[in-house]
Amino acid sequence: MAQVTISPHTLESYVTRDHPSVQELEVIAERAHSAQTLWAEVPLDDRIAIAEKFVEEFQKLSDEVATTLTAQMGRPIKQSPGEVRGTVERAKYMISIARSSLADMELKDTDKPGFRRFIKRVPLGVVLVIAPWNYPYLTSINSVLPAILAGNSVILKPSPQTPLTGEILRKAFIAAGLPEDLLQVAHLSPELAEALIKNPLVKFVSFTGSVATGHLVAKEATLSGAFKGVALELGGKDAAYVREDADLDYTAAELVDGAFFNSGQSCCAIERIYVHQSRYDDFVNKFVDIAKTYKLGDPTKEDVNLGPVVTVGSADKIRKQVQDAVTAGAKPLLSEQLFPVAKEGTAFVAPQVLVDVDHNMDVMT
Repeated sequence: MAQVTISPHTLESYVTRDHPSVQELEVIAERAHSAQTLWAEVPLDDRIAIAEKFVEEFQKLSDEVATTLTAQMGRPIKQSPGEVRGTVERAKYMISIARSSLADMELKDTDKPGFRRFIKRVPLGVVLVIAPWNYPYLTSINSVLPAILAGNSVILKPSPQTPLTGEILRKAFIAAGLPEDLLQVAHLSPELAEALIKNPLVKFVSFTGSVATGHLVAKEATLSGAFKGVALELGGKDAAYVREDADLDYTAAELVDGAFFNSGQSCCAIERIYVHQSRYDDFVNKFVDIAKTYKLGDPTKEDVNLGPVVTVGSADKIRKQVQDAVTAGAKPLLSEQLFPVAKEGTAFVAPQVLVDVDHNMDVMT
């Protein structure tokens, strides 16, 4: 079976990848297990050296990262390099704390005569990382790099919307000297992902994504019959509060960016704003004035700062939430005529600011 990635701004096929068979998936897990048993014996200093080399190799791929990311998920090309910088910053930080984080902990304060108490940190084994499409490099490196530094092997399942991100990440690691089977990329259907979660060779699962899928991941890990570790970073409904003493020029600009950057498709995007009554009107006016300056369009163009959302289905869902809120009494403050590229049947959605909303509306929950 194959998966096809559709570019959101062209609605054309961009890349196709085949899924492995069940038997091939078992081989992937076995290779990861074999590689990990050898890697666990590699001194930490050597692992760190490879990680540092990975950072260098990844930076060399900056242009490829930016262009392919824009093509896969529609982020404006002028913004895509920021994910390279963020990934590098996070990688360098995790490398900097590797020795202290992985060191044994002596518990001398609680020792008794004839006893020596300590905590020894040892690798888990094979780690499965299931990454999302919205910030695929940032979210992947959060799990992939510490797992490798700690002596584990990794099977990385990128989102089918951004399959190349996993392959590019692996390319940088292999160029840095990482053993071939220590980091493998697997393009999987939900059924195959479920099978891999349950595979007894997989000892830990790291998932970033929706609450609904997070429930499924936790459930399948439990049903595997083993005490398998699971890390879940799931979606929310992030809110901001504008205080009475806020600098409105600064605050409005920051919150517009927080709401609209990456077309609002950020793990910590601002989705609701509560404003002190005494500053409400001034804040709303400033917010709307800034939002009107955004340019929605082809994300490959340098002057565009707002691209499409990831799929037509997502666009339709957003339009419906806005329309339902307006029908229920909310007031829209941005004219869609300011964003002519936003049309039904496309992934381009006009940004909107709603007031007079309440917590019974889907757009608020």
